[in-house]
Amino acid sequence: MSARTARTRLLAATTVALAALALTACDNGKGVRDEGPSAASNSSSQPTASTADGGMTAKPAGETGGSTAAPKKTTTPGTTTAGTSGGSGSAGKNGGGTTTTRNPACNGANTKTTATEVSRPLNHLLLTVTNTGAKNCDLTGYPIARFGEAQSVPPVAESTHPQAVVTLTPGESGYAGVLLSAADGSGSNGYTAKTLVVGFAKGSSATPALPAKGVHVDDKLTVTYWQQSLDDALAY
Repeated sequence: MSARTARTRLLAATTVALAALALTACDNGKGVRDEGPSAASNSSSQPTASTADGGMTAKPAGETGGSTAAPKKTTTPGTTTAGTSGGSGSAGKNGGGTTTTRNPACNGANTKTTATEVSRPLNHLLLTVTNTGAKNCDLTGYPIARFGEAQSVPPVAESTHPQAVVTLTPGESGYAGVLLSAADGSGSNGYTAKTLVVGFAKGSSATPALPAKGVHVDDKLTVTYWQQSLDDALAY
């Protein structure tokens, strides 16, 4: 073998060896060529926009940490919320048109009640309540008058409401007027009543005597509030 032929073979063997070495460097040992980290693996190793520190998933705008915002407090028209209402005052009137007072109430137990038919105004009855007790009493509201066997009591004339509470000292009297029937005869359902029961705002009632012949009443029957003066009671 000539020297030239031997050199040629050595060069070929070296080339083959270098080629094999190059293939080995490119092979990852699994028969797959390793071309470096893929784009997918690079992207998965970085935190995404939807992942926050500590592995918590970021919420869409308007949401917080798994809880929802508390609903807004609303107020129904016509109502007030607690804490906004002012102090309530005493009612101007109690049941039966009474007012709040400081003294004990006048009633059948500490007064005497009389019923007197008057000539003027026509068809009127005057109720007089006199304090028979040892202390002042307040005569509030209006007489709850039941004539005969009537199932209802007459209404009160609101225009006669007094400006102040009627207070009776011992021996003092208060008054109320009663329109028994229409003077012009326009009333209906008239009848003659021979008994009368007068109720008060509080306490026991009274049974004043009526004239022996009785009194004629019809559906115009109306009472006034209790008054401090006789003239005010008969002004209606």
